[in-house]
Amino acid sequence: MNLDACRVKQCFGTRSFRVGMTGQALDQGIPDNGRRPATLAPLYGLPDLTSLRRYLPSMTLLCAFEASARLGRFTAAAGELNLTQSAVSRQIRSLEEFLGVQLFIRERQAVRLSPEGERYAGEVQEALRRLSNASLSFRANPNGGELNLAILPTFGTRWLAPRLPRFIEAYPGITINLVTRLAPFDFHPAGIDAAIHYGAADWPDAELDFLLHEKVVPACSPAMRQQFGFRTASDLLAVPLLHLLSRPDAWAQWFDYHRVDWVSTGGMVIDQFAVATQAAISGVGVALLPQFLFQSELDRGDLVVAVDSDFESRGAYYLACAAHRLKHRPLQAFRDWMQAEMRCAAG
Repeated sequence: MNLDACRVKQCFGTRSFRVGMTGQALDQGIPDNGRRPATLAPLYGLPDLTSLRRYLPSMTLLCAFEASARLGRFTAAAGELNLTQSAVSRQIRSLEEFLGVQLFIRERQAVRLSPEGERYAGEVQEALRRLSNASLSFRANPNGGELNLAILPTFGTRWLAPRLPRFIEAYPGITINLVTRLAPFDFHPAGIDAAIHYGAADWPDAELDFLLHEKVVPACSPAMRQQFGFRTASDLLAVPLLHLLSRPDAWAQWFDYHRVDWVSTGGMVIDQFAVATQAAISGVGVALLPQFLFQSELDRGDLVVAVDSDFESRGAYYLACAAHRLKHRPLQAFRDWMQAEMRCAAG
């Protein structure tokens, strides 16, 4: 089963860590004065729209405007909405008064959108379309939905993607949308539900599920190892080292673990493991690679371990879950599935 057939859209454990949450919404109950909080939205992880509601016209007014804008006549809109022409006209007037803008230009027996009305019509039609699609999707599959997941490129392609058919088989109603992100970001404006994160258990306004640690090995081409005859960690001081942009201290930590004094003299800096791996295969230098992600290259002999090492990275992999999306059913399902996959991978 390929990923296209599994309806995966790609754009390109049991331990949890609560990070960056104030706790006020979860701890706040009924105030001492006996009055209920002004809004319970934060209690359920939903955005508080109280301040925006004053700018939101009623659905009745919006539907009358959308139909009139689309059909070009109040009479036609009235027929579609099963209302009188005068009722539609009053609703349009009410909306114009609400907005403080003339939406239609009245010309005897005809009406046409004003420039402001044309702009507003596009926004309203898109908003109503999204609401309609969301409702239709939920009615058709109340237990499904979409999960927007940010992935690290190599982890996503090497570890996650081959396992996604199992998730979709277990949760056929859920569609996963994948985007690549290399560093932590703000979940709210990004519209992302969760992210695969490597590093420390630190991501503001997120709950982190531990996934796994990694063992990294210094890998090079067979020809380079034969040419230099590596035997100890200090032997790598004589060859070019490949540095990953997102892990600037990786080599320093590796040499420190092996008690080798090392002062960086520069070297090629690469932003993704895939490029670093190909450079190492081509004999450009030695790359520090997570063994679990590049075992296939080692098994095929494209790469060899330059020096035996049991070094475990100081960082770890986590599933960072947006705090305001913790009740999202697709995210809950994915969290459970990821923990099951990790237990399976660990044997």
